[in-house]
Amino acid sequence: MNFFDIDTSIPTLGEAKIPSPLRNLDGDVHKHRFVDDDNRVMIAIDPEQVANRIREGGSLPSFERAGPRNRIYFDPSKLRCALVTCGGLCPGLNDIIRSLVLQLYYGYGVRNIYGIRYGLQGFIPSYGHDLMDLKPANVGNILDMGGTILGSSRGPQSIDEIVDTLERLNIGILFMIGGDGTLMAASKIADTITARGLKISVVGIPKTIDNDIHMVSKSFGFDTAVEVARTAIMGAHNESEAYPNGMGLIKLMGRHSGFIAATATLAQQHVNFVLIPEVDFDLDGPKGLFKALEDRLTLRRHAVIVVAEGAGQKFFENRAEETDESGNVRLGDIGIFLRDKINAYFKERDLSITLKYIDPSYTIRSLQANANDSVFCGFLGRDAVHAGIAGKTRMLIGHWNNHFVHVPMSASTGKRKQVNPDGKLWSTVLEATGQGSLKNE
Repeated sequence: MNFFDIDTSIPTLGEAKIPSPLRNLDGDVHKHRFVDDDNRVMIAIDPEQVANRIREGGSLPSFERAGPRNRIYFDPSKLRCALVTCGGLCPGLNDIIRSLVLQLYYGYGVRNIYGIRYGLQGFIPSYGHDLMDLKPANVGNILDMGGTILGSSRGPQSIDEIVDTLERLNIGILFMIGGDGTLMAASKIADTITARGLKISVVGIPKTIDNDIHMVSKSFGFDTAVEVARTAIMGAHNESEAYPNGMGLIKLMGRHSGFIAATATLAQQHVNFVLIPEVDFDLDGPKGLFKALEDRLTLRRHAVIVVAEGAGQKFFENRAEETDESGNVRLGDIGIFLRDKINAYFKERDLSITLKYIDPSYTIRSLQANANDSVFCGFLGRDAVHAGIAGKTRMLIGHWNNHFVHVPMSASTGKRKQVNPDGKLWSTVLEATGQGSLKNE
């Protein structure tokens, strides 16, 4: 990736002229917390590229650092804000909602905060979903709840109708919490807002349990997913050890990226084989999975396999393609496929095995956030408010080089972060499992 080609500038609605009310909260304490737009966070790039860039006299790419600004664009006493959660469930959604509402209400004195019900459907009058009036009283205790109090939905909706609703409600800031599809919708909403000459800020908070959003080093919900997946791996290991030729097969989230499968494996190192979308594998042949499993059972009499949901999709190439409401291709169920194929392979060889199949995916998605994710969500929500109220738009709050930063939507949407098969994460997984290549070529 050429980081030098990335435009990291953040659009604004206009000059921020209003002194921030945060200056009055704790006397001189808060003034030291204000962040200037010139306070930058370098994008990690190859040292040789940096040296060459400096020799050529070029600038080094960097993100704006997130945080409160000394002056803001919106008058909080007149501001109306809207929050929406879209797509699949993910641990931490309620934490984000709570953080946004409390920062708007107590930090800036915003009193008109509306929750849009059931994702983008909530903007469309024909669905009949009521708004939720969000106050500290009705978000104070939602940290212990999984899911989202606003509800969610999948699928596209009319961008013009969405902007009509924003205009009708006199919304100044729209906070959109969702994955890549949501962020692409946010970008289109911002385009329409600009075309109509409206002064509405659109701020995204990236949500993907798979941790696969481009230019975002970490997304909320990932820590919780790894923690719960670790428990599933332990259960599969205990089951496999309890029987002669026992096997545990765990399917984890990861449509296109194997971060959860790889990281959970390193968190609970009882796994012998890890299958992810980024690394091809064969079933049959001298180096295929079946032969490796057979060798493992001969040696140790038990085995644990972790597979990401998007792995091995080449085995479904002849299946009729289907899409979900959001236009995503429905994946072939690699977990069930492997379960049946493994059982058939060993039955054909008259080798008795006991295979336990575990799929904790939807249990994980609907859980409350763990401690690390909850803290992380608090930072994301507060920094989203700081950005929006300063008039910044067409951006999302990301985490990069241990800092929270402003990432332009154009730099992230429509792209995907994946496990590098030659990188440290995957090489460490190979060391921990000892599986080697599962390709015959």
